[in-house]
Amino acid sequence: MTDRFTPAQRHLVMSHIRSRNTKPELKVRQWLWGHGYRYRLNVKGVPGKPDIVMRKYHTAIFVNGCFWHGHGVEWKTENGERKTANCCKIPQTNRDFWVNKIQRNQQRDQQNYELLKDNGWQVIVIWECQLKANVLNRTMYEVELLLNEKLLSLYQKHKPAIYYQNEENNLPMAAEKNS
Repeated sequence: MTDRFTPAQRHLVMSHIRSRNTKPELKVRQWLWGHGYRYRLNVKGVPGKPDIVMRKYHTAIFVNGCFWHGHGVEWKTENGERKTANCCKIPQTNRDFWVNKIQRNQQRDQQNYELLKDNGWQVIVIWECQLKANVLNRTMYEVELLLNEKLLSLYQKHKPAIYYQNEENNLPMAAEKNS
């Protein structure tokens, strides 16, 4: 299938694609803010410049577009096998360019994720397809679970557990009269 646009029109269309404040990112931010989570946006000092940085949780959240980051893209491996998924497809026009671009994006993403993990950060990647209306709440509750587990692990490292003596035998029951 050939491209419907001239090269100049295609350039104009592609130049209007934003990298910040995308609809999927706004959905995640709105959900987090509405549930009491506070964050910073696009912090340059954090490797990979994550979309959302939650320092309290030592967590970096990346909201990735399925196409641009190759979520489920079909690849041919060196041994001739095909790696397939149903999320998005690479355009047939100028295919070599798109394959190289998406693979570079994936390699850069992996390097950033590894660097963050090596520095003790939790990395959460949310894909655009995980933010559809029918799965949005489930996805965000999973993110919330990961955040709470991270906070608990950070808290447990700094504060030792306090064990109280069990004195339940000496306490009056709520149904008993105090004499």
